[in-house]
Amino acid sequence: MSGRAVIQRQRRVFDDFFKIDEFLTAHEKIDGGMSAVQRRLVFERGDSVAVLLLDVKRKSVVLVEQFKVPVLAARCRDDRTSVDGWIVETVAGMIEANETPEAAAIRETFEETGYRIGQPLLVGRFFCSPGGSSERVFLYYAEVGDADRCGRGGGTGDEDIKVVQVKLDELFERLGRGSIEDAKLVIGAYWLQSRLSAHGVIGAARPAIS
Repeated sequence: MSGRAVIQRQRRVFDDFFKIDEFLTAHEKIDGGMSAVQRRLVFERGDSVAVLLLDVKRKSVVLVEQFKVPVLAARCRDDRTSVDGWIVETVAGMIEANETPEAAAIRETFEETGYRIGQPLLVGRFFCSPGGSSERVFLYYAEVGDADRCGRGGGTGDEDIKVVQVKLDELFERLGRGSIEDAKLVIGAYWLQSRLSAHGVIGAARPAIS
């Protein structure tokens, strides 16, 4: 369904590393009438990219592992004694001002893993949590090999990133068990599984099959 929406007022109520905006809006309802004016808070942090990297020769995906406080906070909801804040995920990062999503994907891949990629394939664009956040993730795919590893990776600034490789069999086994905690990786893994099934091979030739 697509209808009409009206923003009566928008103002920033929290302005730090993350932002929170207050909206007063009304929208066209299913029956064609307009809703009452509603107050909603939107968590605003901009858009981001994620990159699923396939090491063709090793038949593995290149992922990153790092400590994240929100991961620890979530796990502490289940177990107050938890000290585990590490998560394995795809390469990811925020799109900077005046930067295209593709350029951000290329930059983040090199910063986090040391691999240089060119013209990654756009898998899709999706909202992370549309009930509260306006962030969209642009998910890309790229194939890499030893010759593409031109840097150390590990991130920039105070980032502390470990580069890990996970064999495809293990990735799809984890997918089947429902044990992957990174939504970007879940989406990318299902896409990659479908792609490999459709082509019957990993697809060693680059650029990636479109």
